[in-house]
Amino acid sequence: MNATPQQRDIVILGGGLAGLTLAIQLRQRRPGLDVLVIERRAHPVREAAFKVGESTVEIGAHYFADVLGFREHLETQQVRKYGLRYFFSEGMDDVGPCNELGVSKLLPTPSWQLDRGRFENFLGDEARKLGVEFLDGAVVRGLELREDGSAHEVRYEHDGSEHVASARWVVDASGRAGLIKRKFDLAQPNDHDANAVWWRVDGHLDLDAWSDDPGWRSRFVPAERWRSTNHMCGPGYWFWLIPLASGSHSVGIVCDAKMHPLDTMNTHAKAMDWLREHQPHVARELDKPQHALQDFLFLRHFSYGCKQVYSGHRWALTGEAGLFLDPFYSPGSDFIAISNTYVCELIDRDLAGESVAMHASIYQQLYFSFYENTLSLYQDQYPVFGHPVVMPLKVLWDYAYYWSLLAPLFFGKRQADLPLLTRLRPAFNTGRALNLGMQALLRDWGLRDPDAALDGGHALDQYGVDWCRRMNGALPEQLDDDTFVARAGENVEAMRRLAGEILALARTAFPDIADHGLAALAPAFDPDAEPEMVPAHWWQVATAATAAEA
Repeated sequence: MNATPQQRDIVILGGGLAGLTLAIQLRQRRPGLDVLVIERRAHPVREAAFKVGESTVEIGAHYFADVLGFREHLETQQVRKYGLRYFFSEGMDDVGPCNELGVSKLLPTPSWQLDRGRFENFLGDEARKLGVEFLDGAVVRGLELREDGSAHEVRYEHDGSEHVASARWVVDASGRAGLIKRKFDLAQPNDHDANAVWWRVDGHLDLDAWSDDPGWRSRFVPAERWRSTNHMCGPGYWFWLIPLASGSHSVGIVCDAKMHPLDTMNTHAKAMDWLREHQPHVARELDKPQHALQDFLFLRHFSYGCKQVYSGHRWALTGEAGLFLDPFYSPGSDFIAISNTYVCELIDRDLAGESVAMHASIYQQLYFSFYENTLSLYQDQYPVFGHPVVMPLKVLWDYAYYWSLLAPLFFGKRQADLPLLTRLRPAFNTGRALNLGMQALLRDWGLRDPDAALDGGHALDQYGVDWCRRMNGALPEQLDDDTFVARAGENVEAMRRLAGEILALARTAFPDIADHGLAALAPAFDPDAEPEMVPAHWWQVATAATAAEA
């Protein structure tokens, strides 16, 4: 063993997506920092590396492209994402007649599909160019995290020798290994009981060729469905299809553990049998010889929280080493971006000579509130995921919530601005109350009408919804504080109007449905007095479905 500790400013445990982006962000903010990253896997890794987090949405995409400055790599070496897309296609041999929600054109603020192997190889190279010492093929053997103000120590093995690093800060980015989490017993389960299985196949799946229905392509022009993060939805589950720039397609089943037990899909053969029952068209496409199997993995109870992620004693957890939500809206990179930025803020304050205990506590409260509010979009919602009327409305609502409050906070560099966050508290509290009521209403509506089915394929084009384009396009705008607060108020007012309209739709279907507190928060919808936020034809779809049930 090398008994003389190497003096470091920061040691990061784990050199995957969270650890490498944090190292880069730290060096960009403070070029003189001595940063050591210890990564178990040898680099370069293979392309199409088998990792969670291949799809980005606006916050994570903005973090990679603009905060870290890697837009050129994303535009030239990854797949520009054609939005999130949803098909309500349970049991359908032909997906042409199913309801579909997506975009006909790219929304203004971009996102990308990530080949994680290609991206992490790039990040490793960029980190080293910035002066980060990135040790791949290294294994952490021990941690001593001290509370007396003295340096922490990390013991690790690299190239057959043992070493000790002494550091002011230690950040755990080791993923589900959770080195600090295990050391301090910080694991915290949540009530979102869901499982996932996924695998990669050779080649890209061309969804635009999946139906002979002449209306299939004309629904969305240009279609470009293969570039989307595609969700094939059914009761209690969804199936993803994500294209990777290296020429593979990532596919996977995510499901409510009670409705679709893991033991029905925990091998590739079982998963394909499950698809033949629930998504037979997808199964036929994957059975084609050009889509050879590359790998297969499953995760039980993949969602979890954490008791603590930031400490005034100069340690932190980021990425999956801390918490993980659900892949449905691809929030993994978002939470890496948010957490890494809080860690950078804490390190900046500490190196400036400030005590960080108070800010560590406040940032943790904020981070946990983002986690808990986002978890509400998934928890107990899987039973309605296949509903062809309710679920498109839920997706619209969930986007409105995300674009109204959380995304502008990150784009506007306000997530750690405590005075401004105090001013924003009324808007966030109202938004939270609206969201909790809406999630309960949508679940109630979907469970009252679990077998809803529609004849013919109905398309809901998000690009054609004015407020979707407007809110998405406004995210990069840099506003002064007063304008930012006013914009948040306007966004919440739009959420109130949307909530009133969706409540009216639900009561068109079921006049006696409970309002779940929304009547007191949202204005009653009057179609003669104000423009509709839900596309007019979707009122006709909902009314037709109600009439069919009657």
